This record gives sequence, C-alpha cells and structure tokens, in this order.
Amino acid sequence: MPKMKSNRSARKRFKLTGTNKIKRRKMNRRHILTSKSSKRKRRLRKSTLVSSAEERRIREML
Repeated sequence: MPKMKSNRSARKRFKLTGTNKIKRRKMNRRHILTSKSSKRKRRLRKSTLVSSAEERRIREML
C-alpha cells in the first residue's frame, strides 16, 4: 500500500517544534496595515502555537 500523502497547503503553513507542538503564523498581517496600530502589528509578527482543539485535525493533514 502506498504512503499517505500530506496536505501540501498545510505543510507550508505549519511547522513542528522540537517538542512536537504545531507552530503557526498569526492572521491579519497581509494588507490594510495603515489602519492597525504599531503595537498590534508588532504582536502579529510573532508565531504562536495551534490550539489543542484544532491540533488533531492539523496533525492528520501533516
């Protein structure tokens, strides 16, 4: 039986950390940045972890 294929779009969006948690980028950093405060844009730079509710679904895609 052939190997399972990973979801390529998910592969590009998510990375695994050293402790096997799933890391993701924050949303709202693409366009219309003039209306957002500097503080808000600075917070959006950092990556964050996927919530436990969605982790299982994303793991299956990877």
